[in-house]
Amino acid sequence: MNKTELVNAMAEKTGMTKVAAKQAMSACFDTIQEQLKKGEKVTLIGFGTFSVVKRKARTAKNPRTGKPVKVAAKKVAKFKAGSKLI
Repeated sequence: MNKTELVNAMAEKTGMTKVAAKQAMSACFDTIQEQLKKGEKVTLIGFGTFSVVKRKARTAKNPRTGKPVKVAAKKVAKFKAGSKLI
């Protein structure tokens, strides 16, 4: 399912227009993104938890040449599925 199909399904289930459903979905995603940028967790009980984790700097191997490559430390988004998701 892509974004357009999700918007259409939301509009159908809620009785909203497609424009309103798209705005609601965008507002939800934007809010989750803002909270993650602040370093906050977003927990949706029964669905899952979005969080940010820090990955340490490490040395990896270039698959083409086999030479070691340094990978910088970075923050990545993480999602842990809730018990009722599936």
